[in-house]
Amino acid sequence: MVAGWFAGGGDGFRLLGTRCSACASVFFPREDVHCRNPGCCGGDLEEVPLSRRGRVWSYTDSRYRPPSPYVTNPELPWEPYTLIAVELAAERLVVLGQAVPGVTVGDLAVGMEVEVVPGVLHEDAEAVWTTWQWRPTRGR
Repeated sequence: MVAGWFAGGGDGFRLLGTRCSACASVFFPREDVHCRNPGCCGGDLEEVPLSRRGRVWSYTDSRYRPPSPYVTNPELPWEPYTLIAVELAAERLVVLGQAVPGVTVGDLAVGMEVEVVPGVLHEDAEAVWTTWQWRPTRGR
């Protein structure tokens, strides 16, 4: 888990970003030092929960084992996964993340609604690394 990037569980799970008090720009991953908007003089940065739902902006699948620091067991066969870029309209930004297991590029379309949910990036006998994943709402 990356500290400060998300919080909560179940229906309370949210990605956490930051908003500049001077220009209202929202950042994810969060920014805790200075406003990244080049047209802003800078303001205080406050933590804000991001929208739980957004629209598919783009998507693809990962058919190869990525290099380190991605955590993977080279002894196990590689299992492709789907990546989704999701537009959060209220925040005016796009957030990239994995789809929930079982969702393929064939299940997706640009513009369809998805929601953020907690997921497992990797687990072993000592720890579970959590992350966020995108799940199609399909009328939820």
